[in-house]
Amino acid sequence: MNKKAPPIAGAACHFRYSPHAVKVAVPKERAEDERRVALVPDTATKLKAAGLEVSLEEGAGAAAHLSDDDYQKAGVNVVKGAATLLKDADIVLKVQAPAAAEVDLLQKGAVLISFLQPATQGETVRALAKRGVTAFSLELVPRISRAQSMDALSSQASAAGYKAVLMAAGRLGKFFPMMMTAAGTVAPARVLVMGAGVAGLQAIATARRLGAVVSAYDVRPAVKEEVQSLGATFIELPLETQEGEGGYAREQSEEFLRKQRELIGEHVAKSDVVITTAAVPGKRAPLLVTAVMVKGMRPGSVIVDLAAETGGNVELTRSGEDVEIDGVTIIGTRNVPSTMPLHASQLYARNVANLLLHLVKDGALKLDFDDEITKGSCVTHSGEIVNERARQLVASAT
Repeated sequence: MNKKAPPIAGAACHFRYSPHAVKVAVPKERAEDERRVALVPDTATKLKAAGLEVSLEEGAGAAAHLSDDDYQKAGVNVVKGAATLLKDADIVLKVQAPAAAEVDLLQKGAVLISFLQPATQGETVRALAKRGVTAFSLELVPRISRAQSMDALSSQASAAGYKAVLMAAGRLGKFFPMMMTAAGTVAPARVLVMGAGVAGLQAIATARRLGAVVSAYDVRPAVKEEVQSLGATFIELPLETQEGEGGYAREQSEEFLRKQRELIGEHVAKSDVVITTAAVPGKRAPLLVTAVMVKGMRPGSVIVDLAAETGGNVELTRSGEDVEIDGVTIIGTRNVPSTMPLHASQLYARNVANLLLHLVKDGALKLDFDDEITKGSCVTHSGEIVNERARQLVASAT
């Protein structure tokens, strides 16, 4: 039986003073296919204005089309090599969870802000705790109004939803809009979006801008008005609501998913494009589209599975690959936001900077664990995994 998460040690407010300015370091991302960066020149300027010293590993922004010169003009120190960069860093900003070699470079007591993915990065979370790093995970930022500017899940989902439509349009052998020509009228493409969270709503808006006829389905009836406000038809199935905490869909039972698949199948068959976006934080993506449903689609149809990294919403999805089944293309691209590295980095860097500036007061790091945002997003502190949800995710992954 799992132990209850230990309380975060110390007083409600923990200050970290230093004889020098607090040093913020941004290493190059080393995960495969990761092109984003956790700092852009605009956010660097804000951090420096708050009294922080900001350094970046040489070439860290290159994949996002940001040169070292761009950073230097914003007052950032450009350092060669991660080891040199991190040896005296007080705060480290990243996109992906650090690899084992990077954890070993962090100093005891350093603060890390990144996506940590506790459900799949259990060893990393344990290593960070053992190292004495205070780690904050962007996935765990509470979904409350004053934390909206720190909501990296939403900013990156928006980029993914937009790009998913462009990926589908590029592979579909049809026009998206209705075209009236001297040779006759061409009917518009029919797009079905499954999941009307941030990614789904952005996909709906983008497909509508391209002129497609769009319908959408979500297990949460509360999103109906948002879907309709974007010009799409909301598909209503005779099933019970499945809304969970923070507006996310909760994990569904297999019986619910079976009924859902039976009812949604005819809508899938009529669609030229299906974009699936359904996810439950910390869990395997729910299966929405079966192999039988894929084979019922017309040849030339396209599916974009934005949940490919977490098991996929489509039974035939292969993570990181595009496959063709009976003429239907299934796109399983991983890390879709990273395919738009400049704007995705700008959005993510603002989220990170806003969280960091929430933790800093008068140029010093202040960790107030009575604050809902600080406590909710902190995963490790003083050698312990202190977030109950993260503990459960790490335990379930082992």
